[in-house]
Amino acid sequence: MAELTPRKQQILATIIELYVATGEPVGSKAICSEMGNSVSSATIRNDMSDLVEIGLLEQPHTSAGRIPSQAGYRYYVDNLMTTYELGIEEQERIKIWLQSFSGEPDKLLEKAGAILAELTDCVAVSSSPSDSEAFIKRIELVPLSNHTAMIVLLATSGILKSAVVRSDTEINVDIAEVFYNITQSYFVGKNVSDITLTFIQTLVASLGDRVFIMSPFLCAISDLCEAVKTTELHLKGQSNILNHPELSDDAFRLMDFLHRGTPLESLLTSQKAPLNVAIGTENSYRELKNSTTIFSKYAVGDKDAGSIGIIGPTRLDYAKLIPSIKYLAGIIGSFLSETLDEE
Repeated sequence: MAELTPRKQQILATIIELYVATGEPVGSKAICSEMGNSVSSATIRNDMSDLVEIGLLEQPHTSAGRIPSQAGYRYYVDNLMTTYELGIEEQERIKIWLQSFSGEPDKLLEKAGAILAELTDCVAVSSSPSDSEAFIKRIELVPLSNHTAMIVLLATSGILKSAVVRSDTEINVDIAEVFYNITQSYFVGKNVSDITLTFIQTLVASLGDRVFIMSPFLCAISDLCEAVKTTELHLKGQSNILNHPELSDDAFRLMDFLHRGTPLESLLTSQKAPLNVAIGTENSYRELKNSTTIFSKYAVGDKDAGSIGIIGPTRLDYAKLIPSIKYLAGIIGSFLSETLDEE
């Protein structure tokens, strides 16, 4: 593609920003007004025709105005966009919304997704931290009643998992002490991938009379280790798809795509860059050919742990959404890292 002149760049940016704001094709008179009438309508129309010719603009059949093509959005994001920075008040508001969930990764991601879906009117998607190389940092037994308890497992990657277990035996101080001694001796410090069924069976065989008391708890720990290794997806705002007329023809396919799970998980885990913006056919799945995906990775400590972002129409306020998603990802990583450091 030939390099655009500054005037054509300004016209393209103006058309995109007006179209994002109004959803209506943009004509030469509107552009002329936005440019302070410094260029004639005839000149603008000629430049618009050139932008259509090279594939950055499209002309709807029923309108004299122009709309951006997917290539036009890409050029804008890569070359023309001036990003919007969140104000201090907005940053503090997001922190306050999320702070009470900072110690619970799954709830934190669910809340962050709900905020993102509401702010963007798009589908918010996030992946929980997962790490098959993580080690068990801590295991706690929290009695809930005489026969039920919650087991909480914290991994070195910052992943926190919990499960409620019922025991036929009363959960008293002696049971809690036995549990503590077993977990300290056999689990804490081990890689979660080492806690296999064979490992549990071998351990159970060595417990003697304690086997019937400890079996439910050990099975729960095994399940929690498996959960640490597994990526969980959080979806919020699926119905927002219906708010965008340009997605009406794709709504059913998009809904099906979101609920199939595996393709969506693959989409998030395949993200290589810290921030990934894929517009229309740049997405690897045909269900997303008319959609934009924006995903930002978050890190726990110094290691990538998961992603959060949106799926929406190509007509998006990229300048505002991209920095907002990056900021949200940074806050999630910061909260999860703090939780790990506190333990």
